[in-house]
Amino acid sequence: MCAISGIIRFGGLDTEPAAAARKMAAVLKRRGPDDDGYYISPKSEALLVHTRLAVIDPENGAQPMLYAEGGRRLALVYNGELYNTAELRALLEARGHKFSTNTDTEAVLRAYAEWGADCLSRMNGIFAFAVWDEAARSLFIARDRIGVKPFYYTLYNGALYFASEIKGLLSCGVPAELDAEGVREIMLLGPAIPCGSGVFKGVFELKPAECAVYDERGLRKHIYWDYGCEGGTNESFDEVKEHVRSLVTDAITRQTVSDVPLCTFLSGGLDSSLISSVTARRFAEQGRRLHTFSVEYRDNAKYFKAGKFQPNSDDEYIQIMAKYLGTEHHRVIIDTPELVEALYTSTEARDLPGMADVDSSLLLFCKKVREFSTVALSGECADEIFGGYPWYRDKDIRMTDGFPWSQSTVYRAGLTRREFVPNENAAQEYVYAKYLDTIGRAESEGLPPLEKRMREMMRLNMEWFMQTLLVRKDRMSMYWGLEVRVPFCDHRIVEYLYRVPWEYKDYLGREKGLLREAMSSWLPEEVLWRKKSPYPKTHNPSYTAAVRERLREELSQTRCPVLDILDRGEIERLMQHGDHVQWYGQLMNDPQIMAYIIQINHWLKINNIALV
Repeated sequence: MCAISGIIRFGGLDTEPAAAARKMAAVLKRRGPDDDGYYISPKSEALLVHTRLAVIDPENGAQPMLYAEGGRRLALVYNGELYNTAELRALLEARGHKFSTNTDTEAVLRAYAEWGADCLSRMNGIFAFAVWDEAARSLFIARDRIGVKPFYYTLYNGALYFASEIKGLLSCGVPAELDAEGVREIMLLGPAIPCGSGVFKGVFELKPAECAVYDERGLRKHIYWDYGCEGGTNESFDEVKEHVRSLVTDAITRQTVSDVPLCTFLSGGLDSSLISSVTARRFAEQGRRLHTFSVEYRDNAKYFKAGKFQPNSDDEYIQIMAKYLGTEHHRVIIDTPELVEALYTSTEARDLPGMADVDSSLLLFCKKVREFSTVALSGECADEIFGGYPWYRDKDIRMTDGFPWSQSTVYRAGLTRREFVPNENAAQEYVYAKYLDTIGRAESEGLPPLEKRMREMMRLNMEWFMQTLLVRKDRMSMYWGLEVRVPFCDHRIVEYLYRVPWEYKDYLGREKGLLREAMSSWLPEEVLWRKKSPYPKTHNPSYTAAVRERLREELSQTRCPVLDILDRGEIERLMQHGDHVQWYGQLMNDPQIMAYIIQINHWLKINNIALV
């Protein structure tokens, strides 16, 4: 993985290109610590910048990568991994292309040279890239189908700026401004952000499966893929089960390819255990032993209490899986003080306030994993497509209008100053409009009510909840130069599962019943049928006390910019009494709300954000 950035300005760049390149590379260096480079077009209209994390063919693959054949001159910067490089390469070689490296970067460049934008339909992977065509004086940009890899951009001062992270834009003078819409996104929807938004005024993100061309006529965007289609599958349950098994094992196996050390995250839950099992078997065939990693919190066993959303702790199941697979397992223990301190660093990594300690714990975890590996595999997206979350299964919640993980709009509105959210009705109308827009894209005409609702639920989860988790996973891992791959995000699995009837996914009345049955030969029974447990968080009361005290300290500072958008009295009430509100599903409650406010304050402060 890497970082990409650049500036396109027709008539010539209005800044010294090499200096701008150095600024962009410097702030994005953590994503690509192994190398960096930049390209300036002959007419100084295009600057492309790249910082590299070498994973495939480390000796080659320096970027920007150039193509100069048949009178064409192209320059590429690319962030990501292709999982069908061999197939794509064979197609291109049959059409006369001669490769000089083994990198997927060259496959992307030559695919674009051969097919233009149509190359995207031939790619299986996670990516964001930009190609400058010197003769056409145009930039082509694209993002992977699911939106695993980031791509931010803005049109500012007569130029297009783009970067893998927002900090890359800000480093070159793009103003850090927040308007009322941005405040509403942070407070009424956050940590979820609408697809396409960069929160900062004038900053946007390419949506998943979006590409665009930028030339003197402007920016023209296009959605090149969608997982939805009318109707369903005519396959029997046994046929679906075989299809799922084939897709899942193939996706995981493809993503084990790496020229640097690779490991897996292992929580003892279904998704990470399946990934670890398939990977461990592949490693064993190659005479290698898999390293697995789990995260735990100091004294969590002492304070853990089983509940509806977290029925049991992970440790017992992690030990079962590590023994079953014969992996070299590593436990990362996180203590309260470092968890609180990392709230600040995780905000800087995300460039936005995020998921509080759910972010900061992953940041600390990835730091430890990076000491052993450069690449890791993780289980994101299985819950979204196989129906694993509680709101898929609770009949009352799933039939309730609105985002099922966020029923706290009135409470959120009460925290926010009235100049941004005039009243509760305005807040509810704002959030509900986002909800209706999303479910309106669910292809459900002619389907029974339950099947219609489940397609709407998958849309909601894919476009909101999962995007939040993917941003978290990318930023917290890439901050340490750790590439995390997500096999369940393989677009073939997503588009197939969208058509599978809910009754199949709900096999035996169990969450992810279809996945469990399809992959039954890969896991021991006690793990295969373990009830879902979410990402682990601390249960230590010292964490609540620590964030309360830290927030009190922030509020006492002379400069406390969060008070420009939030109501001090409501924050004080939260600190004194607690509100027992689910801010964002089961992951964010009272301590996380206080931590989220700390993150907002830090974000406003370090970026010197102006309210406009």
